Amino acid sequence: MKDYILYVGTVCPFCKKVENFLNEENIELEIVNIEKDRDAMQKLIEEGGKRQVPCLYHDGEYLYESDDIIEFLKANKEN
Repeated sequence: MKDYILYVGTVCPFCKKVENFLNEENIELEIVNIEKDRDAMQKLIEEGGKRQVPCLYHDGEYLYESDDIIEFLKANKEN
């Protein structure tokens, strides 16, 4: 899915839940680990308003909460 970025953390179980969903559904999108990319962490804080992961960036919006992200991706999955 183009123009989507999933911000994750290294040991976050909720991030793994979303990543597992992506793998199961063969959904490809950019994944950025904020613990490995400090600039991405800063961007998430400045633009998204908080450091919380997982966070899906799409269409200028930041979506938090793993279940909400999964539901959004299901509804917007490109076939």
